[in-house]
Amino acid sequence: MATNIVWHKHDVNKKARSEALNQKPSVIWLTGLSGSGKSTIANLLEKKLYSESKKTYLLDGDNVRHGLCGDLGFDDKDRVENIRRISEVAKLFVDSGTIVITAFISPFKADRAYCRSLLEQGEFIEVFVDTPIEVCEQRDPKGLYKKARSGDIKHFTGIDSAYEVPEAPEVHLTYEDETPEQTAERLFTLLSTKGFV
Repeated sequence: MATNIVWHKHDVNKKARSEALNQKPSVIWLTGLSGSGKSTIANLLEKKLYSESKKTYLLDGDNVRHGLCGDLGFDDKDRVENIRRISEVAKLFVDSGTIVITAFISPFKADRAYCRSLLEQGEFIEVFVDTPIEVCEQRDPKGLYKKARSGDIKHFTGIDSAYEVPEAPEVHLTYEDETPEQTAERLFTLLSTKGFV
């Protein structure tokens, strides 16, 4: 743990940056099982917000593991550290005035609560992408469920590693048999109606 460090206050702060961007910064945190549609929905949501002239940044689970979290595995300890790092990065983006969209399984309630604790009231918007595991397995875009079921992958969320369902997400995005574009539009409408974007 680092010692002999001091937090430096800057003259240009989050309030000033937010006003310059004419938006309320936040973290829109998509959580759900692998194959639930998080990354696809997050990408489409960012496109929609961008078309509305919002300044955004999308943090995606696989992409982050190519760099920032490239040294981490998938056991419970590494999953916790993965989300801790993402949370700290998301906090920096919010401080810059940006709307951050994340797409992470983030299976543990305590880890999602950690990110919420770093932010001010109303800045953390938990979106539970509630897709049944049967649908996720049917999609299985990366073939991960098949590998997990055969024992080739260990610590796979929903199979041999727990997913702790959000108890009171700001948005509960229930599964419907529709296109990803329709789901993303439905999410945008829910976020708008609740005053989050």
